[in-house]
Amino acid sequence: MKILFVGDVVGSLGRQMVDTYLPQLKKHYKPQLTILNGENAAAGRGITEKIYKQFLQSGVDIVTMGNHTWDNREIFEFIDGAKKLIRPANFPKSVPGVGLVYVKVNAIEVAVINLQGRVFMNTLDDPFQVIEELLEQCSARTKHIFVDFHAETTSEKQAMAWYLDGRISALVGTHTHVQTNDARILPQGTAYLTDVGMTGPYDGILGMERNAIIGKFLNQLPARFVVPDNGPTILSACIIEVDDTSGKSKSIQPIQISPDKPFLEGGF
Repeated sequence: MKILFVGDVVGSLGRQMVDTYLPQLKKHYKPQLTILNGENAAAGRGITEKIYKQFLQSGVDIVTMGNHTWDNREIFEFIDGAKKLIRPANFPKSVPGVGLVYVKVNAIEVAVINLQGRVFMNTLDDPFQVIEELLEQCSARTKHIFVDFHAETTSEKQAMAWYLDGRISALVGTHTHVQTNDARILPQGTAYLTDVGMTGPYDGILGMERNAIIGKFLNQLPARFVVPDNGPTILSACIIEVDDTSGKSKSIQPIQISPDKPFLEGGF
């Protein structure tokens, strides 16, 4: 089984990259399951129902979220009916939505889990404790388990990956928007990548218009961060191959499409 995971989609430019290149990536890599992080899809903050449905129409099977889940309040109107949208599972149990879904891939059931870190982020339930509860539930159904860990620090992401090595198929980090160069298979068969990177404006800073961010560093005054609506773009993703029988990962390969790394005629 191959799993394609597309990193944090930022604004309209990110959505355009998904529309343009996801069909080509699926044709090239032939994944059986496609997952996408969409927490920045609506002008950099949150997601709308229209955007969620556009992702599904483009070929996405599951949309994950993160710390910007609730930034666009429209989500409260549709999240409970959006069966292919998950938010971090360690949000308080009283909030709407779910943090775990099961997807049937041919005869194999895959559990997809979304978690959020706590270091330098909002205080949530302990993701280590929550994943234990979820694994007790889903490991009785399947060996194929994918985790999107939306976290700030490399140490927290690495700690979670080593903690879960051999118990899940893959853990891929999101949130920091810069693809890391550490894709590997851990000793017990879990695929790992600290951060898959972002999909959106290439010449911004983490997907935002750069002058406002530079100005904030220079003067420390409040600034409004805006997602550019034109300019060069980047798509960041990874492709993971998982053994159908054991649920262990066999390989993980980072993917980037940008002006410096073009995807020409259906391949690199």
